[in-house]
Amino acid sequence: MSDTVLSAPGSLATNERIWQRHTLSQKLLRFSVWLVIALAVMQSLRYIEVIPEFLYDAPEQMGDMLGRMWPIDWAYYASDVQAGLVETLHIATLGTLLSIVLAIPFGLLVASNLTQNRLLNLLARIVLVASRSVNSLVWALLFLAIFGPGPVAGTLAIAFRSIGFVGKMVGETIEQMPRGPIEALQASGAGKFSEIWYGYWPQLRPAFLSIILLRWDINVRESAVLGIVGAGGIGMVLDTALNLFQWPRVATVLVSIFAIVIVTEIAVTQIRKRVL
Repeated sequence: MSDTVLSAPGSLATNERIWQRHTLSQKLLRFSVWLVIALAVMQSLRYIEVIPEFLYDAPEQMGDMLGRMWPIDWAYYASDVQAGLVETLHIATLGTLLSIVLAIPFGLLVASNLTQNRLLNLLARIVLVASRSVNSLVWALLFLAIFGPGPVAGTLAIAFRSIGFVGKMVGETIEQMPRGPIEALQASGAGKFSEIWYGYWPQLRPAFLSIILLRWDINVRESAVLGIVGAGGIGMVLDTALNLFQWPRVATVLVSIFAIVIVTEIAVTQIRKRVL
């Protein structure tokens, strides 16, 4: 059933609820949605092939693994974990900066009020969608085939993954800007560059800085796992420790990743409070 609040003309609305039955079309729609959800769950369970014996044994296996990780051996931190964390931050930072250079042109082209050419709008949108559609690990595998293992592949993977996010947010911000300052510049005969620099950029700057900080925070988390496929960073240290069954070392890496993510989150929050 649905409820509505009715009030007499010229009087204040009351909290009295008038219950009404759903119409036939609403009932059919609700039934169809629940039916689709149920079918999707059944099909997922069918293809995942969950083995009950493994589920029953999971708590015991988890307890055994945590027991092997404890106590954490911090001797590994100075030897290789610290260098992996620094490399991860470098990958995230350089990848974010490179994505800015690559994303801004597409962000300007995708904004229909700035670039009034549907073909250019469509091409820019295709590039941005393609960037967001491919996971950072897939980008890393592609660049590993070109540049080989190492942080170069990780940096490019972070950059190409971030183009879609940064470009989309820049384009949407430009499209939502008030037209007053831009129309004033156009009326005075300002060129396209002056229109962008003096009309769009002052309005875009706060949102743009916020977008970059948010993307850098996301990239720190994503770059932490790129090393699992050989793209540099702390993920390579984690992958090595897992392959060698060095569980105290694994615990050190996991705690370090958690700590650096918390630190970057706090840093981004403080910067946004003080700068934006």
